[in-house]
Amino acid sequence: MAKGKVGKTVGSLGDYLKEQRLSSRLSLRQLADQAGVSNPYLSQIERGLRKPSAEVLQQIAKALRISAEQLYIRAGILNPEDGLAGSVELAILGDTVLSERQKQSLLDVYASFLALNAAEAPSEAAEVPAQEDSNNVTNEG
Repeated sequence: MAKGKVGKTVGSLGDYLKEQRLSSRLSLRQLADQAGVSNPYLSQIERGLRKPSAEVLQQIAKALRISAEQLYIRAGILNPEDGLAGSVELAILGDTVLSERQKQSLLDVYASFLALNAAEAPSEAAEVPAQEDSNNVTNEG
């Protein structure tokens, strides 16, 4: 199932990139040259056959003069519902010292911490109102 989801995300990314390229009146070859990627590779991204790295997305965004963050969201690297979490992910992705592998490792660790906290949150949330209620009774009495 996860594989199908990735394909769908990449497909929507490809469709979005193609729309942006056409609205910028760039040919596939022109965009590939400006982004520093091969023409066949860019074609595969647009058709949803390849999932580009964050670095490649950043190069494409720069060539199209659009937000790299928007491409990260379309590619499934960032989740717009994460709020401030996105700023951490953007900082990791924007770091020029780290390799792509190091960036991905940090993103994976960060995502695992977020998932762990989200899994623990419902049980903690259930405990908090009970404590607040007992505090209110104590304060009133």
